[in-house]
Amino acid sequence: MYDSFGREIRYLRISVTDRCNLRCVYCMPAEGVASIPHEKIISYERIVAVAAAAAKLGFVKFRITGGEPLVRKNLPHLVSLLSEIPGPHSIGMTTNGTLLAPVAHELKFRGLGSVNVSLDTLSPDRYAELTRGGRLREALEGIREARSAGLPVKLNVVMTDERSEDDLQKIRLYAEAVGAKVQTIARYRLDEKKEDGGSFDRPPPCASCDRLRLLADGTLRPCLHGSAGIPVDFADIEGSIAAAVNAKPACGLACRETAVCGIGG
Repeated sequence: MYDSFGREIRYLRISVTDRCNLRCVYCMPAEGVASIPHEKIISYERIVAVAAAAAKLGFVKFRITGGEPLVRKNLPHLVSLLSEIPGPHSIGMTTNGTLLAPVAHELKFRGLGSVNVSLDTLSPDRYAELTRGGRLREALEGIREARSAGLPVKLNVVMTDERSEDDLQKIRLYAEAVGAKVQTIARYRLDEKKEDGGSFDRPPPCASCDRLRLLADGTLRPCLHGSAGIPVDFADIEGSIAAAVNAKPACGLACRETAVCGIGG
């Protein structure tokens, strides 16, 4: 389906939780953020209902995000449910990788098609600094198991400061060695107007945006850089999706109500 600016919208990013086991410096403040109460988190059954309606409307790509999606219990079951939706569609996941190793093979078996892993450095000390205590070896184990399972892996590198270019070169060599790809992510703030341009792979220019976001509280977000939200009406899911698509702005402005960690990037 098309929005009011002629862009074909066919990509649904699904935030299954706003919680994360890391506290990355570019994602949340050091003190953390208030989490959505458990009783307000959208159920897997309702996520699948939204995805199925989206597939009927021409969406062909689903991506599971967070927070950190793997902190939510029984995530492979959700992958199974999404894979059973009729019609051609791909299922990807974005994760920090630290919880991936034990479930990588099961996720592949259940229908996951690819995984993006956040990896900003190969220095254990710098990784711990950027993630406020994360263990690099856990992320690398997750990447190894994902590749062992046959999952295509893309490494997301947020360009945070002047040291990032050196980190990027080392990650490119590592990616080549393990059979992964690399994409660079511009560091940005949601509470500032989105500016297109630069040499980064993500986020994409507004003119080519093809996505909606389903937040963990059951709200459809037309734009990452915007505060507009459409609560899903489960009596008319397709109508809710259409309303969200029609609400997409020409270009992102600013969002002051939601942190990066709660919107799934």
